[in-house]
Amino acid sequence: MERQQWKKIWVGSAGNMVEWFDWFVYASFSTYFAASFFPSGNPTAQLMNTAGIFAVGFFMRPVGGWLLGRVGDRKGRKAALTLTVSLMSASAVLIAIAPTYGVAGYGGAAVLLIARLLQGLSVGGEYAASATYLTEASDPSRRGFASSFQYVSMTAGQILGLGLQILLQRTMSDDALHSWGWRIPFIIGALGAAVIFYLRRNMLETEVYEESADDTAADDKGTIKTLLQHKREAFLVIALTMGGTVAYYTYTTYLTKYLSNSAGLPKQTATLVSFCALIVFACLQPLAGMLSDRIGRRPLLITFAVGSTFLTVPIMTLLQHAGSFWPALGLSLLALVVVTGYTSINACVKAELFPTGIRALGVALPYAIANALFGGTAEYVALWFKDGGIESGFYWYVAGCAAVSLIVYLTMRETKDLDLNKVGKKAGKEQASASSQEISRVG
Repeated sequence: MERQQWKKIWVGSAGNMVEWFDWFVYASFSTYFAASFFPSGNPTAQLMNTAGIFAVGFFMRPVGGWLLGRVGDRKGRKAALTLTVSLMSASAVLIAIAPTYGVAGYGGAAVLLIARLLQGLSVGGEYAASATYLTEASDPSRRGFASSFQYVSMTAGQILGLGLQILLQRTMSDDALHSWGWRIPFIIGALGAAVIFYLRRNMLETEVYEESADDTAADDKGTIKTLLQHKREAFLVIALTMGGTVAYYTYTTYLTKYLSNSAGLPKQTATLVSFCALIVFACLQPLAGMLSDRIGRRPLLITFAVGSTFLTVPIMTLLQHAGSFWPALGLSLLALVVVTGYTSINACVKAELFPTGIRALGVALPYAIANALFGGTAEYVALWFKDGGIESGFYWYVAGCAAVSLIVYLTMRETKDLDLNKVGKKAGKEQASASSQEISRVG
């Protein structure tokens, strides 16, 4: 890769890392601040309240996907990426200063909710803007490798969050963490977002976007009307995301809680398991991305779906009885190796489906809808099954979602060799032709 391409990938990935650090520390530190915002009582009930607010953030992601996807297609990928990190910084500040239940009653939970809504807006646009930027900025023969850094950076954000949690667990008392120590990661996240805002203001726009400036009429870029001309592709994004996002959030965001709340491991051990597993997981992403550049995207997606469909129930069952660090780590790694078939390439697959003038919105809105329905609710669904005494039902739910996506992977086209410039120009010509025919009929 050329130096400029590496620079684009680095800036896009670094921003994505901070975005997802802020997004994930809410989940990883919720065991410490759940009691600060809700009345004392059943710990599982308190976690369900914080998980519910976590899920609400996901339901803002379609709004963020629409708003920021529109910005990305009309004003450029750089403009959208700069706006997303600004929203994330504001939300981190709100969580860091939110008053507790003892100070403001449910007012603190209201501040927490507002912050999560802002985070939902931000991440709803961040995924698509980042996926589009990384895909367009790379060499056509290495799009799988380049776009894999989206999940490298997402996972790096979570690794940093878990690493900070381990550090605080070892240097602060449990009482201090529950009292005020949980605010520290949100302060760090806000500062990190400010740094990334500066970097993104000086980032370079992708050549694919600049070269396509005349391919789509300005009024048609980033609009729902134009997106509806690609209904099949939009449905594909929702369907192929369904299984992957549930599996991803199960084995990353929810894993630490599951190991401590269900498997009975100490919080420190559960955090360390997740931390070590995610380091390996991040290293696997570029390797799988490179493999997809050679053999195609579909083989990796199909491998993920088959593995997740048939291995989820035994892996989750064994994890519940792991008992110690090494068995839990081994099972977690097995699950994340399977998930890599989806995470490493899903960003470029979605971006490769759409023309340039609608690519950001085409990825953002359907993906955000799928995450709101399946990814954001995964943790809440898991806790709901647990609270109802049928926790194993969640395992079958995850496997079932993967099975649905498997059907899509088996029937979709291969996208590895598509020319992003020609996809956009072809769509533009078809639209122009349709407009000409309409004028002729009117005449």
